[in-house]
Amino acid sequence: MNNSAANTGRVLWASLRALLVLTVVCGVLYPLAVTGIAQVAFPGKANGSEVTDASGRVVGSALIGQTYNLPLKEGEETPTPDLRWFQPRPSNGLGTNSVNTRYSIILSGATNRSGDNEDLITWVKDAKAAVVKDNSTADHKVKPADVPADAVTSSGSGLDPHISPEYAELQVHRIAEKNHLTVAQVDKLVADHTDGRILGFVGEPRVNVLQLNIALKQLVATRG
Repeated sequence: MNNSAANTGRVLWASLRALLVLTVVCGVLYPLAVTGIAQVAFPGKANGSEVTDASGRVVGSALIGQTYNLPLKEGEETPTPDLRWFQPRPSNGLGTNSVNTRYSIILSGATNRSGDNEDLITWVKDAKAAVVKDNSTADHKVKPADVPADAVTSSGSGLDPHISPEYAELQVHRIAEKNHLTVAQVDKLVADHTDGRILGFVGEPRVNVLQLNIALKQLVATRG
């Protein structure tokens, strides 16, 4: 009886010591070490890939998309895109978010509709018509065949911060007209903010919309 109680006590004490040691190592020392290494080696990425404007103010993250809309008017349910800015991919996600009004989804995720889903087909057709209308100017007409897929479909996460160079180029004439810039100026802006494939072969060329719009704002400011 006494031996059994003593053995049980030793086992419990050994388990408690193991718990304490593992808690300190895995719950304190390891996170501190990883955090310290990340802050020294990759401070930008470790802090959320924050993006700042010309004044140094944090305006978003390079990893999360934003919308650029006009304020809602009375009776409107869907905000109208502010056509002075480059527009991102559609954000057809999982619902509305009353807290973070900068993006229209509450959770990251796709619509999960099949290619022959009637709602999805309607969304794509409506989105394509809107892209053609919004980006056509007096001297430049956009053809439906010119609209790339990322202009009318959301990404798998619904939070993609990038658009294709093709979609950025499609918006150049509208941006130039709305901001009283030349097409050449806006073309150069897009070219300067187009990232190539990672390591030269991974992924596709892409344009970060937030960083592009920050550069656009600076260009407009210097013009004015």
